Amino acid sequence: MNIYDIAVIPGDGIGKEVVPASLEVLNTVAEVHGGLKFNFTSYPWSCDYYLEHGKMMPDNGIQILQNYTAVFLGAVGDPQRVPDHVSLWGLLIKIRREFEQVINIRPAKYIKGIQSPLHSPNDFDLIVVRENSEGEYSEIGGRIHKGEDEVAIQGAVFTRKGTERAIRYGFKLAEQRKGRVTSATKSNGIVHSMLFWDDVFNEVRKDYPGIETSSCHIDALAAFFVTRPHTFDVIVASNLFGDILTDLGAAIMGSIGIAPAANININGKYPSMFEPVHGSAPDIVGKGIANPIGQIWTAKMMLDHLGEVEAGRKMLEVMESVIQDGIKTPDIGGTSSTTEVVQEICRRLKTL
Repeated sequence: MNIYDIAVIPGDGIGKEVVPASLEVLNTVAEVHGGLKFNFTSYPWSCDYYLEHGKMMPDNGIQILQNYTAVFLGAVGDPQRVPDHVSLWGLLIKIRREFEQVINIRPAKYIKGIQSPLHSPNDFDLIVVRENSEGEYSEIGGRIHKGEDEVAIQGAVFTRKGTERAIRYGFKLAEQRKGRVTSATKSNGIVHSMLFWDDVFNEVRKDYPGIETSSCHIDALAAFFVTRPHTFDVIVASNLFGDILTDLGAAIMGSIGIAPAANININGKYPSMFEPVHGSAPDIVGKGIANPIGQIWTAKMMLDHLGEVEAGRKMLEVMESVIQDGIKTPDIGGTSSTTEVVQEICRRLKTL
């Protein structure tokens, strides 16, 4: 029996709806598997928690989480009540950085039954490996002076260690997929950090002679995501470029509500964290129509990370079949409720 202790943070808005729904699917997977068990412990850290306690999580929150196998996170944020930079840096970013979750991975693929905005999606299936700890999102910089003399300086930090491990992770992932890696760059305009990124990419690719490689400027790459996404397999990107590309990847799938993500700790010291890309969607809270697919697909990524690859494959297959058969929430053209989608996924899992 493989037993996994999972810390669950439903977060805000629809996170409190789709996270419990996804736990139901995971428990069904465990039941069908027979040799798999999850122990879930839920924590109420959220904007509600912030308004009550003045912080997004308790002072010992990181210590509480560090002994779990993984962290399963819902949507976080409620900008009408708590500024986004407070909720983001007080919970999500804090966990990412304290737990050295230096890699972020987000897949995007064409799913039959969801109308892609693309005229010819051609069954694209790609994954973006995003450097998750430094780059353009460093905290180096500041603001000085006032009025017309005010100056803002933001420093991008690229270390060889951080850059190489992200790129190398992408190559290893490509070995398990279609064997192609594309580097997102902008070395014709950002002449220091991106030239450095290119140099490291060219060094790393020598260690993987069987992998087909290419390098593409971020502006052209964004266009190619729209015009020919089926030509890509694994894309390696800096923190900012990866962030932009992954939201675009969700958009060409047809809805940001179905996109998953994983924040990976690769040294084994701390748990990894799994979260959907979508927001807390306060406008539909309580209506029973929140799309659970992004959170369920995120659960599938957690299974993969835990080594339960076959269980994750079955979950994804069932999820796709349910969508293809028209059992889907209104945001992707269906009429089903959150509960109806989850119940059908669980029913089909039990028939495997």
